[in-house]
Amino acid sequence: MELIFRPRRLRRQATLRKMVQETHLRREDFIYPMFVAPGQGVRQAVDAMPGVCRLSVDQLLKEAREVADLGLPAVLLFGLPQKKDETGSEAASPKGAVQQAVRRLKKEVPALLVITDVCLCGYTSHGHCGLIQGGEVDNDASLEALAQVALSYAEAGADMVAPSDMMDGRVGAIREALDERGFEMLPIMSYAVKYASSFYGPFREAAESTPAFGDRRAYQMDPANAREALKEAALDVEEGADILMVKPALPYLDIVAQLAGEFDLPIAAYQVSGEYAMIKAAALKGWLNEEAVMLESLTAIKRAGADLIVTYFAKQAAALLRN
Repeated sequence: MELIFRPRRLRRQATLRKMVQETHLRREDFIYPMFVAPGQGVRQAVDAMPGVCRLSVDQLLKEAREVADLGLPAVLLFGLPQKKDETGSEAASPKGAVQQAVRRLKKEVPALLVITDVCLCGYTSHGHCGLIQGGEVDNDASLEALAQVALSYAEAGADMVAPSDMMDGRVGAIREALDERGFEMLPIMSYAVKYASSFYGPFREAAESTPAFGDRRAYQMDPANAREALKEAALDVEEGADILMVKPALPYLDIVAQLAGEFDLPIAAYQVSGEYAMIKAAALKGWLNEEAVMLESLTAIKRAGADLIVTYFAKQAAALLRN
């Protein structure tokens, strides 16, 4: 039988492959996560995440300038407190590391969009994402505390807030609090679909946010569930979310694709610490080509339907894409 069409015709030459490529990565697709620590001159390497450090504000500013120079549009800030307590009170303090970092970034690196993670886990002595009542996380009691954290970031000058706690109703509570204080134009990027994943281990080292007891399966999503993801996202849309995030990314590309097909809002995906650490570790062993696997993984996330990708590879990818 004579072949009528040969798909390989469009694969033989590199230039032609590039011309018909369906999915394209851009530096504008990436958001770079950064960890802000109290103090001065702090640059603490995170062992499980090569190339990632906890940074005091002065050191973070240096790296943020590098981020902006690479053409990356945004950073996502996570904070570490000087002192933890049962209610995570430092999370909403105007003197907190994140609030200080936001003010300095907006003044000294104005080209960067500054997004702030809204959660209590890194600030509470128990390591959970909400307030504890009767030995478990009290959803409704946590909403006001989370809204106050978001407000403190807005007052510091954040361009966007990103609640990651997975309390029911937190997007609505934050939206209402922001609107009442004149921040009705501040967008919310909701961690709408955040799974109780085993891929978060290195992040918990970086943010010092491992729970002191139990786990987070009572409020983060069951990895076995897909239909529930659409329900979670729909609730956040109703409550006023502007961007919907799926976390983690690669193990949940089916969920990214479902949200992209169902909702008109921009979809973000978080390539989490465990995904990053696996690629780095395999590359250090010589088992994988780091650059090739990094770009392939990011392309897969984009191909699945993500408009934005939160990734610790953002600087590396941006440097390659600029060439």
